[in-house]
Amino acid sequence: MATEKRAEPSPGTNPGAEVRRRLRMRGIRLRAAPNLRFGRFIHIVVTQTPFMRMLVLLIVLWLIFSAGVYFTESGTEGTTISSYGSALYWGIAAFSTAGIADTPKAGASQIVGGIWIVVGSLIFFGTIVATVTAYFMRPLQRPARQIIDTIEYNLEHLEDLSVDELDLLKETTDALIDHVERLKLTPPGFSGGSVT
Repeated sequence: MATEKRAEPSPGTNPGAEVRRRLRMRGIRLRAAPNLRFGRFIHIVVTQTPFMRMLVLLIVLWLIFSAGVYFTESGTEGTTISSYGSALYWGIAAFSTAGIADTPKAGASQIVGGIWIVVGSLIFFGTIVATVTAYFMRPLQRPARQIIDTIEYNLEHLEDLSVDELDLLKETTDALIDHVERLKLTPPGFSGGSVT
């Protein structure tokens, strides 16, 4: 009775990668779980949209304007903004258009507060619009970065690629190199077609 020899993964290889490679060869694609898609969505929003920069700007300006209202309001008779904490609360309520912010009493505080309401609202709502727009415009961006990212990803996972995928990677890379060489030969200022 002949014993069947079982193929063991060689040391240093990832057994999961071998399973994915075999499934790919059969034309089966694995889908990401919903929580992975949400994590990818958060990653894209944080890294490829202006969300984080705008959020940091909003927080810094909120702290500065709240301090400005607190200092210009301190010592004013009948004010409800008597601590930095209440000034911070005022700053959130004022720019978010909640309508529940205490009104500063001093003239300088009202000017600082008015500027904060306009600037804070523009940044707050601008952040939302800019993030949503940047997220949905990503697929329409120039494909050059996507091609480079795809080539880099495939080079990092070279051992997982099938022969057909390796041929496709070689053809894509060769075409990209040919395109760059043609661009180098094009005279400056000449627009001989659209390059995306």
